[in-house]
Amino acid sequence: MVGPVLTDEVASARRAGTPVVALESTIITHGMPWPENLETARAVAQIVRDNGAVPATVAVIAGELRIGLHAAEIESLARSRDVDKLSRADLAVCLARGGTGATTVAATMIAAAQAGIAVFATGGIGGVHRGAEHSFDVSADLQELARSPVTVVCAGAKAILDLPKTLEVLETLGVPVVAYGQDVMPAFWAATSALPAPLRMDSPAEIARAHRVRGALGLAGGQLVANPIPPRDEIPADELDPLIAAAIAEAEAQGITGKAVTPFLLDRVYHATKGRSLAANIALVQNNARLAAAVAMELAEG
Repeated sequence: MVGPVLTDEVASARRAGTPVVALESTIITHGMPWPENLETARAVAQIVRDNGAVPATVAVIAGELRIGLHAAEIESLARSRDVDKLSRADLAVCLARGGTGATTVAATMIAAAQAGIAVFATGGIGGVHRGAEHSFDVSADLQELARSPVTVVCAGAKAILDLPKTLEVLETLGVPVVAYGQDVMPAFWAATSALPAPLRMDSPAEIARAHRVRGALGLAGGQLVANPIPPRDEIPADELDPLIAAAIAEAEAQGITGKAVTPFLLDRVYHATKGRSLAANIALVQNNARLAAAVAMELAEG
């Protein structure tokens, strides 16, 4: 089957108008080690439920684009070491081959839009890599935000990226970038950065209204909501920057490119921070799930 396959729970929620929050699967397969990846996937899904919405983890399983995974399927992904990482370019190929793959932000947005799911919670989006003026390494997540009508709640772009250039590309693409509750952009593991926020919103209701109005205007694409990590869980940017720079230099020395760059850098930062970056990542994903569920509730009620 080419189109998305919804679990009974997600399909029932869509028919009833119950709020649904899409969740990606690369955070399970490529973003965290075992067993924290499984524990986090379970915790995030429960947070979505506790806040009134239905969680819908997206992945390709044996040639089917699945929206909503059963517990055994999530555990299988969490234990796997050879699952493909799927974005817009290779999603159809994986489906055509009957393969199994985890969806990135871009691929999850595509699936969510096809299923009529308006809100998606993730950790951090991809963006413009440092040195992109030489490598042209720019994540497909940015273009997808300009195409698929989904509100994406994240903690900003991953801090390993070139954040100013990422904001510039999003502006060029016409993507609304909203900082939640503050006037500066968060920077993934750090709650604040030196970058002013293009837009600020202070409530789930305001975010939901903007989503509806964007649709009513016929504007393509979604909106990006940058939700700062709780200050108690953050790692300040001035502490992270030299560690990230060292990790990037190591990746360049080893010739690591393409989709392998982000997992490599995250792993190096994890070791350099003695695991604090993983704890921060878990905290921010959970925080984003709460806000996404609240936005989904507002959309369902409106």
